[in-house]
Amino acid sequence: MAAPNKVLELVERFDYNLSSYRSGKYNETQVRREFIDPLFKVLGWDIDNEQGYAEAYKDVIHEDAIKIGGQTKAPDYSFRIGGTRKFFLEAKKPSVNIKDDLPPAFQVRRYGSRPRKRPRKNGALSSDLLLSCTTAYPRCRSLSKM
Repeated sequence: MAAPNKVLELVERFDYNLSSYRSGKYNETQVRREFIDPLFKVLGWDIDNEQGYAEAYKDVIHEDAIKIGGQTKAPDYSFRIGGTRKFFLEAKKPSVNIKDDLPPAFQVRRYGSRPRKRPRKNGALSSDLLLSCTTAYPRCRSLSKM
């Protein structure tokens, strides 16, 4: 299956301006608005709540509020189906080296490791999410809890 044309256009535009994007002047908000949001729209996610769903049923929550260790944290994106969180995405500006820098990986892993409210059948508490990702577009690292 070939990639949709819009995805190819995003990749071509990013590649064409790569040195500018990685210079450090191009920030996280810019990469989110110009690349990450359009990418997930093409993939079928309602990034801007164009369906008009109530907060509890939106596909994507930006800066979702989650409790971790008694503190409120805010992953950049919380992707949900039917109101249930499926995965988090933490965006970084393209100049961040997500392959070698530990803080971005730690940050997104912390979001995905929140304990369940209900224990599994065997009594163990575990994460609701099997996948959390961090991206410094176009690079993405998935940090699975499996």
